[in-house]
Amino acid sequence: MRALLLENVHDDAAFALRDAGFDVVRRDHALGEDDLVAALAGVHVLGLRSNTTLTARALDAAHDLLAVGAFCIGTNQIDLPATLERGVAVFNAPFSNTRSVVELALSELIALTRRLTDKNADMHAGVWDKSAVGSHEVRGRRLGIVGYGNIGSQLSVLAEALGMRVLFFDTTDRLALGNARRCGTLDELLQESDVVSLHVDGRSSNSGIFGAEQFARMRRGSIFLNLSRGFVVSHEALRDCIESGHIAGAAVDVFPVEPKTKGQEFVSVLRGLPNVILTPHVGGSTEEAQQDIGHFVAGKLRDYVADGGTSLSVNLPPVTLPREPGQTRLLHLHLNTPGVLATVNSLLAEHGVNIEGQLLSTRGTLGYVVTDIADEPTDDVVEDLRALPETVRLRVLR
Repeated sequence: MRALLLENVHDDAAFALRDAGFDVVRRDHALGEDDLVAALAGVHVLGLRSNTTLTARALDAAHDLLAVGAFCIGTNQIDLPATLERGVAVFNAPFSNTRSVVELALSELIALTRRLTDKNADMHAGVWDKSAVGSHEVRGRRLGIVGYGNIGSQLSVLAEALGMRVLFFDTTDRLALGNARRCGTLDELLQESDVVSLHVDGRSSNSGIFGAEQFARMRRGSIFLNLSRGFVVSHEALRDCIESGHIAGAAVDVFPVEPKTKGQEFVSVLRGLPNVILTPHVGGSTEEAQQDIGHFVAGKLRDYVADGGTSLSVNLPPVTLPREPGQTRLLHLHLNTPGVLATVNSLLAEHGVNIEGQLLSTRGTLGYVVTDIADEPTDDVVEDLRALPETVRLRVLR
């Protein structure tokens, strides 16, 4: 088995996969589509981060690819429908860097509220200014969190511990933690908050959700943070509000277009603005988070290849079936149509194959049945299963 790890995935991921018997090839940078097409020949497991885009064309060239690991939270850089069509499992790290993102948001929130960015710039320019004008405590101020998932909810708890009053808005029904108050609409949150922090996911419907209209509804002198996705915010509208003084400060960690490699020029209309913190997509880039992500995603890839487990897979139906020694496992990904399980079992019965254990799960257009049998299947059994019109992919684990 061969694994290709891109974009400086943590060393622990490579160690874990090598310990599991993989031949690991590492690249310290992202790959464009043409280079990725060439690199995927003979690769069974691919690990990437946010700067490598996995397209349908690249997947077409990856005949041996079984699984993809996104060593980050987002998976919008992966063509998920194309992975489904080819039966390629995708895993990510939905929890591993939560704390790191929350700590960055809190540190930026405090720095902007105290206008430490301006004080720092003045000191480096030789200007001594002890004025308290425009500098505030965060205690008692209202934090509005847009998106109350893993990151938003943890930010809520820690901000409340600092004495902030927390409001949140989410399109999904979420349990309020502590004394946080749910807002019925985004407008309600914007009009009441002193600080607005975005923590939405990467679904396409979130594209451009925060523009001039939303900034206009924010309180004058409020602060804005985006550590979620670059394409959800109009940076031109944010620039205008910073320059007019309507928004007192901002912190942005994600951008619509980001450099692919270190040293490439970063271009943004937000450069040079006062009381604005710009960071190069480092919300989850702490050594602790990257190590945890490396362990977690590599473990998911290893387990999927070894026993077919799809717990927490982004795209495949979730199945976890304990494996008994001495048995052969059939992993059958198929179109989610009625009667497939009955057809599979009838076919096995016709060939005299006894089922020792079996588990089926479905998600959307796909079904996934894991079947343990006592004896090695004949070539006829394997070929007949592969020949079923509903079969997307069949793997045999001996």
